[in-house]
This record gives sequence, structure tokens and C-alpha cells, in this order.
Amino acid sequence: MASGGSAIRGSRVGAGPMGEQDRGFHADRVAVSYWDAMGNETVRYFAADLPEDEIPEVIDSPSTGLPAGRDKDNPPQVAKNEPYKTHLAYVKERRTPEEAAQLLEEALQKLRAAEGRA
Repeated sequence: MASGGSAIRGSRVGAGPMGEQDRGFHADRVAVSYWDAMGNETVRYFAADLPEDEIPEVIDSPSTGLPAGRDKDNPPQVAKNEPYKTHLAYVKERRTPEEAAQLLEEALQKLRAAEGRA
């Protein structure tokens, strides 16, 4: 016969004099639904006596990681990531020597003005 611990057969492990009601599992709660851009619904529960302004408008959806809002018809949009740029794309964006000289001169003027030598 295998024995271990002091639990009586059929009893819950860890059950003691404090029941679920004492731990707050049966406190008055209000369910708030959140929807993400993919249409997934997430339900969060908050204390019923919590003021409305303390319930967040936007959360992160646990299923997708996207932001989820309380408005089902207008959920937060997915952030747009820029595609990877190649080195050639960065080279094409470089400024002309004239623009670079003008930017340098403006930066030098700002530094001199900040030091009081303008």
C-alpha cells in the first residue's frame, strides 16, 4: 500500500479552514470584453466596485499579442512594420553634398548660438 503525505483520500490537497469565498474567488465581478484586429475576443474580469475610469480601454491580446480594445466595431489597428531596407535603398536616400553642407552649417550655427558665440 502506497502512502505519502497526510491527505485523506478524496480530499483536495492544500484545502484548509480557509475556503474559496475567503480567498475572493466569489467576489462580485464584472466581465469586460476586448477585441483585437483579427476579431479575437478576450474577456477580462474586474471587481464590480472598480470605477469605470480605472478599467483599461486597451490591453494586449494574449492569443495574438496584438492590442485589443473594448469597441468591437473599431478595434485597434495592427502596427505597420516597415519592410527591411537593403544597403542600396539607404544609399539612394543619402543627401547630395550641397544638402549635407547646408545641414552641417545649420548644426554649427545652433551649437554656436547655444554657446553664446553667435
